[in-house]
Amino acid sequence: MIIGVAKGGLASAAALAVPFLALFMNPVQAAALVLPVLLVTDVAALWLYRKDWSKRNVAILLPAMLVGIAIATVIVPYTPEPVLLAFTGLVGLWTVWRRWFGAKVEGVQKAEVVPGLFWGTVTGISTFITHSGAPPTQAYLLPQNLPRLVFAGTMAIAFAIGNFAKIPSYYALGLFEGLDWPLIAGLAAVGIAGTFVGRWLVKVLSDKVYMRVIEVLLLALSAILLTKAASGFIG
Repeated sequence: MIIGVAKGGLASAAALAVPFLALFMNPVQAAALVLPVLLVTDVAALWLYRKDWSKRNVAILLPAMLVGIAIATVIVPYTPEPVLLAFTGLVGLWTVWRRWFGAKVEGVQKAEVVPGLFWGTVTGISTFITHSGAPPTQAYLLPQNLPRLVFAGTMAIAFAIGNFAKIPSYYALGLFEGLDWPLIAGLAAVGIAGTFVGRWLVKVLSDKVYMRVIEVLLLALSAILLTKAASGFIG
C-alpha cells in the first residue's frame, strides 16, 4: 500500500519498503521482491500521470538514470551496501536542510542540464541497489518548485522507465530466482489500489501541505537509511 500511495504521488514513501523489509530478510532479496510490485504500480502511475509531467526534466534525468543503472550492475557485487545507504541518506538530509533552512527560491525554476545529469546518475545507482532513488531525484527537482501534479508525474514517469530498465540486470544477476510469485501478485494488487489513494491525496492537498509531506517522508527515509548504514558498518 505504501508503494502504491507513493507511485500515486507521495514520492519517497515507496523507498521505505526495502529498508523495512530488510529488517526481516536479506536486503538483496527484499529489493528483488519489491521490484515486480514497483513495475505493476508503475504502469498504474503512468496512466494516472500521462498528462502531468515535465518533458524537459525526464529528458535530462532518464539517460543519466540509465547510465547509473549500468554502473550499479557492474559495481553491485563489490560495493558494500552500507556505503550507498549512507550516501543516499545524506543526500536526503541535505535536501531537507536546504528546503527548510536555505534561501527561499520563488517561482518555477528552469531544469538545468549538468545538475540533472549528476543527480540522475546517482539516482540510477541508488535505485538499482535499494530502490531508494528519491533523495537524489528530489535534490534536483524540489528547488524547481514545480506544481505538485507535475512534480509527482515527473517522478512517476522517470522511475517507471528506470524500473523497467532494471529487469535485464536483475535477471542477469539471478535476483529473481526463488521469488514467491503468488505473494508478489497479492502485493501488487494492493499496490494498484494504493496508487489511486496517492493520486487522490495529491489532488486534495494544497501545494504547501503536499511539499511538506514530501519533505517529512524524505527526512524519515533518510534517517532509516542512515540507521541501516550504521548497523551495516558496525556489523
